[in-house]
Amino acid sequence: MKDLIPENHIDIHSHLLFGIDDGAKTFEDTLALTSAMTDFGIKEFITTPHIIQHVWENNTAIISAKEDEVISLFQQNNISLPFKAAAEYLMDDHFVKLFQNENLLCLKDNYVLVEMSYINAPIQLYDILFDLQVAGYKPVLAHPERYLFYHKNFGEYTKLKKAGCLFQLNMLSIVGYYGESVFLTAKKLLENGMIDYVGSDVHHQKHIEAFHHKVDLKDLNPLKEVIANNQFFATLK
Repeated sequence: MKDLIPENHIDIHSHLLFGIDDGAKTFEDTLALTSAMTDFGIKEFITTPHIIQHVWENNTAIISAKEDEVISLFQQNNISLPFKAAAEYLMDDHFVKLFQNENLLCLKDNYVLVEMSYINAPIQLYDILFDLQVAGYKPVLAHPERYLFYHKNFGEYTKLKKAGCLFQLNMLSIVGYYGESVFLTAKKLLENGMIDYVGSDVHHQKHIEAFHHKVDLKDLNPLKEVIANNQFFATLK
């Protein structure tokens, strides 16, 4: 997988801010993960800690403070790279209150990274997506291929696209990291031109190691095109 990452890649989904979710635990972890990803060709980072009520009680203030801390520690270690924090929001009632009452942490402009529970989609999913867009945001759905409850009902992906969702594929889905069913769904989404962007979704060293695995696709062009789409986010200074 790593050989397909261009030298100027922008990663839009990772968990590199240490100590605030299930990603990096210490600054040493942050340092090791970003260093490895830089070696893959990633030159800009938009990291996306979870905001999940009662699980990861993050908010804009907590994330922004941690972002400042990490950047300061980078500077102390003579590391200069474009690095900013957005967030990965779980779509639930708490999320609705957030976007109705405050500004969200976006990937760029009004593009916001959202996710669902891996158990089931929210009952009010399409109401949430509609209201989010009325509020002025563009939803980028994280790793649609990983929602197992859609695997036997592919039409739901078409419905999500029609509802205004952009799709962000996890690159490790294409090497089979999350299992065959996720791989096959990722492959089908790519073949149908439904993926808009990619993300690493790096949490820890095992994810880094998996980037050395081979991509099992006969036609790499759809994947390469989607990887190139990430240049849209190349606005960091």
